[in-house]
Amino acid sequence: MTMTQTLRKLTILFLCTGNSCRSQMAEGLARHHGGDRVEVHSAGVIHVGVHPLAADVMKEAGIDISSQYSKDIDEIRHLKPDFVITLCDYAQSVCPDFTGDARKEHWPTPDPSQTSGTRDELLPRFRQTRDELGEKIVAFLDAHLPTPKTED
Repeated sequence: MTMTQTLRKLTILFLCTGNSCRSQMAEGLARHHGGDRVEVHSAGVIHVGVHPLAADVMKEAGIDISSQYSKDIDEIRHLKPDFVITLCDYAQSVCPDFTGDARKEHWPTPDPSQTSGTRDELLPRFRQTRDELGEKIVAFLDAHLPTPKTED
């Protein structure tokens, strides 16, 4: 394969309950780390809007998710993902079947928006979620993305 040949993009869908924090951060992280080798989507069982602290902590990491929006499962049913990654037990229990051979993975991740406190108290929880998802996503991409080979 030459560098001019293109590899098929890996399509990844992240699902959680509200598509406000975890799946939004995962979408941004996977797009950032996977670049043009991935097509990434996120959705929720319901959509409740992107949590502002999720956008803030992603911006701290140099990743802009301001153009992302909260979607529910019905908006993404047409997708044919290679992987569906659920981030909470509820999303896992109601995850629809997608056409094609989508492989499912479950990465239970605490929802930082389900805790109370001041902005200063909540930010570390959002950062921890971002960082944990980031580590999982980097390892996932390393394991599942083909590395282009160059000719000698």
